[in-house]
Amino acid sequence: MTSLATVLGVLPIAMGLGAAAKSRVPMGIAIIGGLMFALLLTLYVVPALYSYMSRERSVDPPGRPAIPGETPAHA
Repeated sequence: MTSLATVLGVLPIAMGLGAAAKSRVPMGIAIIGGLMFALLLTLYVVPALYSYMSRERSVDPPGRPAIPGETPAHA
């Protein structure tokens, strides 16, 4: 919601509305592009990487001593 509000607030700058706005158009476009890219990373890429990295491994790491009475992970 914050990103959307900021994008909507910067939209007049990116569209070149207002007095002497031609010089600020590239800045508005850069702000909107950066916010959208960051939003994409935050909502999709970071959670996907976290899910991938935090998965439990099904194989015991090499060198791990066996615990008596424990069922092996690969069984």
